Amino acid sequence: MSTGHDHDHSHAPANFNRAFAIGIVLNLAFVGIESFYGWRVNSLALLADAGHNLSDVAGLVLAWGGALAGRLRPDARHTYGWQRASILAAFANALLLLVAMGALAWEAMGRLLSSAVSLQAQGVTIMVVAGIGIVINTATALLFMRGREGDLNIRGAFLHMAADALVSAGVMVAGALTLWMGWTWLDPVVSLGIAAVILWSTWDLFKQSLHMLFDGVPQGIDLLAVRDCLAALPGVARVHDLHVWAMGTSQVALTAQLVMPQGQADDAFLADATQQMHDRFEITHVTLQVMKVPFTPPCSDF
Repeated sequence: MSTGHDHDHSHAPANFNRAFAIGIVLNLAFVGIESFYGWRVNSLALLADAGHNLSDVAGLVLAWGGALAGRLRPDARHTYGWQRASILAAFANALLLLVAMGALAWEAMGRLLSSAVSLQAQGVTIMVVAGIGIVINTATALLFMRGREGDLNIRGAFLHMAADALVSAGVMVAGALTLWMGWTWLDPVVSLGIAAVILWSTWDLFKQSLHMLFDGVPQGIDLLAVRDCLAALPGVARVHDLHVWAMGTSQVALTAQLVMPQGQADDAFLADATQQMHDRFEITHVTLQVMKVPFTPPCSDF
């Protein structure tokens, strides 16, 4: 006997479609501005940030594509639909950001060790361009702020844009100090600092999305607490073959065998169990198999 309880958490409602489109257009425009002026004043921080913003455009495209794929309805070939695409997009987004920051750090180290450290950066130009970046990236990040807690894919897009705003702020500070104090070496140093901060903040997204790709129990769900909750249901003697995994970045599935020696469960029992899983653990798709005597060995010991 089984029951399914599936809430429709749309991965890309109209407001997020609009957010992705606006973010992509704004960031593409800013990449052009930043690349031109970075080349013109020979600022590594501006050029590196332009490359980083270009990778973020690709990240936004990935996130949007993953969100849209996650909304495709299940069919006979893909019974869960394409919800896993949103996890893949989040993983690719994190990986792209890590690679971009690694490249930024490598270039900054090369600039520091080079004999031509004294770039003739124009502080005012750097500050103005970076200021534009702060405005654009902060505005884009705000578009994704509301959905970042419930969807790992949206969180990836939010982190990308928030990281961009941080990078632009660092570039602006470097431009101001270069103009004021003549510290031309500060440009690559700030680039290294920004890369370190973003690598640190992105690592959790990378680990969490990789964990979900391998059907790990989603963050925030205590599997032992789930088992205890099911075992405490009336008539349940044991819980076998409990599995909890992420179907996508905003939906969690559960399957379990409930050993009930006194007899089969009715619809009210299954409805109550399903509702408890949803209310206590935010598990949106629940399938329970009820049996009097276990006829298969348990696949885990927890």
